[in-house]
Amino acid sequence: MAMNRQTRRMMGDQPQPERRKPGAPGASERTGPAQYMREVRAELRKVGWPTRSEVVSSTIIVLIAVAVMTSLIFGFDYGFAKLVLFLFD
Repeated sequence: MAMNRQTRRMMGDQPQPERRKPGAPGASERTGPAQYMREVRAELRKVGWPTRSEVVSSTIIVLIAVAVMTSLIFGFDYGFAKLVLFLFD
């Protein structure tokens, strides 16, 4: 990457970050199983869980959409099969 003098000058004033190998976490970054489970529980408390009525309405919408798409695919398949048999039989 080409750098001009101004960029080099600005970078020279800043301390360079410590570089590590990718994929090699430091020993201080590792946590034990108990700490991991505490963090998981804390994150799950932040999740916005849907209400029962939202789950029921979403499930009904999905089932209706699946039924409509299944009917369309069945109809097209049946129609094309009849067309092909008509043309080549």
